Amino acid sequence: MALKIRLQRHGASHRPFYRMVVTEALARRDGRFVEVLGTYEPQAKRATDELNVKLDRVDYWKSVGAKPTDTAASLIRKARREAPAEEAAAVPAEAAAAPASAAAAAPAEAAAEA
Repeated sequence: MALKIRLQRHGASHRPFYRMVVTEALARRDGRFVEVLGTYEPQAKRATDELNVKLDRVDYWKSVGAKPTDTAASLIRKARREAPAEEAAAVPAEAAAAPASAAAAAPAEAAAEA
């Protein structure tokens, strides 16, 4: 069973919406699939809603032999380029939340010791 990572087309006429899926190579374009890896909406209103891909699952399926199509490979590369920017934006929010939770935990520990 040869596996492919490819796009399934959904949505209305002139309003495409794609799912990135793992499927058998001989399955129909919009037919049976193994797992949904993400979505791609080329006409999304916001750029952040355009592409959502589970990169950890993509790496897993590639490690077991799934071959991405040219378009899927291009979208995976695009998702990897965008991923560090999202992580960098999330890190300051986590860093700001960490001291607050540590400060809240300190009085609870002092009360437990008393």
